[in-house]
Amino acid sequence: MREQPNIEIIGTSTLGNELSLKECEVMANIMEVRQLNNGEFLINESGHEHTLFLLAAGKLAVISANQNSDNTVYEMAPGEVAGTRAFVERTPRRASLRAAGNATIYTLEPTPFEKLLKTRPDIVYKVMRALFRITHENLRRMNRETAQLTNYINKSNGRY
Repeated sequence: MREQPNIEIIGTSTLGNELSLKECEVMANIMEVRQLNNGEFLINESGHEHTLFLLAAGKLAVISANQNSDNTVYEMAPGEVAGTRAFVERTPRRASLRAAGNATIYTLEPTPFEKLLKTRPDIVYKVMRALFRITHENLRRMNRETAQLTNYINKSNGRY
């Protein structure tokens, strides 16, 4: 018997915070559970799979290759989601994900999710809204970090 994702974890995540427990149960039925050991890669940059990842427990390092060295650009916390662009746009990955300690990840494939359009379009709508919010928040975080870096380089708006 396969391990079932925890519906409460789905419901408190950035992906499911708009879903009812019954709706989270529907999502759990189309998601898989993956366990990673410390240092194990979940996905590699330029990969062509389109899986969406929900970090249920542990930490994931988001890594971008930069001139032959790996650069951790962000460390994900439980409840956060990765892979939104590849999931929605069906494009290659832009970063790698590696476990920073042991981690539990819930995975969602596009095909079973899209099948919900016929039976539960309300869930699809709420999840797509969540994906938009996640992407928008990532963009805001990157803009803040860019502004901080610019301030640091120009030695303005703060003590450096």
